[in-house]
Amino acid sequence: MTTRPNAIDTYITKAADIQNKIAQLQQQANEHFGHNPDVIHWGHVGDLNRVQELLDQILEITILNKKLNVAGK
Repeated sequence: MTTRPNAIDTYITKAADIQNKIAQLQQQANEHFGHNPDVIHWGHVGDLNRVQELLDQILEITILNKKLNVAGK
């Protein structure tokens, strides 16, 4: 017999995975994203710009969801 996960089980699993990735990202940030601060160049800045853009997109999604949930109550 095959059981299919329900939405809340999958949601909890994905939320835990996201929390883990956030912790990994914080650790990378604490370690200068693996770069030696004495040899930072514009390529590294470009990489961080891309990361920042993606994080902004993620925050837009979560903020929009929160606003929709508050408005829907």
